Parts: sequence; C-alpha cells; structure tokens
Amino acid sequence: MERSNQTTTVTEFLFSGFPQFENGSLLFFIPLFVIYVFIVIGNLVVIFAIRVDTRLHNPMYNFISIFSFLEIWYTTATIPKMLSNLISRQKTISMIGCLLQMYFFHSLGNSEGILLTTMAIDRYVAICNPLRYPTVMTPRLCAQLSAGSCIFGFLLLLPEIVWISTLPFCGPNQIHQIFCDFEPVLRLACTDTSMILIEDVIHAVAIVFSVLIIVLSYIRIITVILRISSTEGRQKAFSTCAAHLGVFLMFYGSVSLMYLRFSAAFPPILDTAIAVMFAVLAPFFNPIIYSFRNKDMKIAIKKLFFPQKMFNFSAD
Repeated sequence: MERSNQTTTVTEFLFSGFPQFENGSLLFFIPLFVIYVFIVIGNLVVIFAIRVDTRLHNPMYNFISIFSFLEIWYTTATIPKMLSNLISRQKTISMIGCLLQMYFFHSLGNSEGILLTTMAIDRYVAICNPLRYPTVMTPRLCAQLSAGSCIFGFLLLLPEIVWISTLPFCGPNQIHQIFCDFEPVLRLACTDTSMILIEDVIHAVAIVFSVLIIVLSYIRIITVILRISSTEGRQKAFSTCAAHLGVFLMFYGSVSLMYLRFSAAFPPILDTAIAVMFAVLAPFFNPIIYSFRNKDMKIAIKKLFFPQKMFNFSAD
C-alpha cells in the first residue's frame, strides 16, 4: 500500500482464502497442478479429435470444440495464480492483476454460458425440427453464433470492470477468497457498497434467464423424444443430448451456488470449497463428460491417437 497525505491507497490485494493450505501446501499444490494439466490436455484432445474426424464437422461438435477452447483459458485465468499462492509466502495480487483476472475469468465464463444456451437451441432445432435443421443451422449461422457468444461475453463485463477500476480502495486489502471476484473485492471499496446488491441482482437475472431458456428447450426436447416409437431411436436422441445436459448441470449448478446466494454468508471453508468446485472441479469433469459419455467422441479420440489402427479396422 502507498501513503499520501495520510490516505492509504491499496495497490495490491492479499488472498485470505488460503489459511487452511499453509501447512503442507504441496498436498494441495500437486493435485491442483495435475487437475490443471488434465483440463488443458483433455480439452486439447477434444478440440483436435473433432478437427481430425470429418464425421464430427457439424454445428453441435463445432460448439463443443469452441467450449473446450474457452475452458482452457477460463481455468488459466485463475488456477496458475492459485498454484503460485500455494507455494508463495506472500499470497498477493496487484490491483491491475486482480481487475484483469476478474475480467477474463467472468468474460470467459459468460461466453461459455451463452454458448451452452446456443447449444441447447441447436439441440432443440435438431430434434424438434430435424427436416429444417440443415437449412436453419448453416455453417455461416454456426460461425456467427460462436463468434457472437465470445464477443458478447467479453463486451458484457467491460463496463463493470471499468467502473470497479474507478472505485477508491483505501482500507483493508484482504480478499476473503482464493481468486479475485466481484463481491469480495467490492466489499473492500471505500465507498457505498449498496451496489453489491445491484451486482447480485444483475448476475442472478442473467443466470436465471439462461437457465430458463435451456430448461424450456430440454422440456420440449424430452417431450419429442418420448414420442419416438422405437427404443433405438429414443436412445440415440437422448445420447446426443446427454453430454450437453451433463455439462449444463455442472456449469450452472456451480454458478448458482456461487452467485445466487445474495447476502448469505457461508463459513470460510465452505466458501473456499464452492469456489474450488466452480473454478476447478466443474472444468475438470467437462472433457470427461464429452469424451466418455459420447460414442462418436470416443471413436474420434481413438482415431486421433491410433490412426493406422482405425484405418485397418475400417478396411476390414
């Protein structure tokens, strides 16, 4: 912190969400490092498997590859700094670093949320209007939706981050969390914090709106699937939605625990556990869900690692 005319200006923040990690920090560093490496490699495998297998060159798998790309950067916005803090005596982050972490973490998260909503609409059109699907979900529209999800996700947070950067921070500098987030950072501002409630409402409306679109889409999808006469047809239709539905539940389940609690205060250890689930565990399970719950993806991954074997198998 810097002092000028007896006014203290905060230039860095101290994370206080790591007290339980001080003793034996390597016990937490190693699994977190392994999880991060798995997330990066797992999502890269998904991306390359989709690119290599021409059978997966369709809107659904294009959205999955974009989502996997976003997941890599989403986790990179927070986990490397968490790893650094676990082995560092001073668990600090600069003011600019904190603002950038919040911006990229939430912008990437917003982009993922919008993309999941787009994927639900894609599944709705594919199952409820299969004859119109090729003419509706054209490659051009697919590219526009993918780009729009990312651009809108990043533009949405820009005014909020700019506003936070103008706030005075002159008192305590301890962030009661393991990464920079809106609510704990805003509580440190030396100004009226009533805006926190408004922030909570804005986030809640955005989350509920996205969840509502996805839920309504899946109610309609399930209704249509149940009308399919053949068991094989129903199973195939359900299998195309299972991976997306699993990721949706993981993503929005952790988001809801993190941001739909308003002023409710949790014990520090529970707060940390929710943050870990939101920022680490949900991304960890996503490549697993897409890889092991999807027959086409399993074949594509085998083709990626064993191309000659798959060629011989096809020839036979």
